[in-house]
Amino acid sequence: MDESRNFDMGVAGSLTMIFLTLAMVFLMVSFYRRYKRLIDRKDQE
Repeated sequence: MDESRNFDMGVAGSLTMIFLTLAMVFLMVSFYRRYKRLIDRKDQE
């Protein structure tokens, strides 16, 4: 019984870590795109 509970916690923890990692990657990519757009706009001026 204890083993199955630990297994569930491990799966939940892994899913949480995967979600957090994907969220960080998504935020960094969107921030990088916005930053690149700003740089391109400054170069055009």
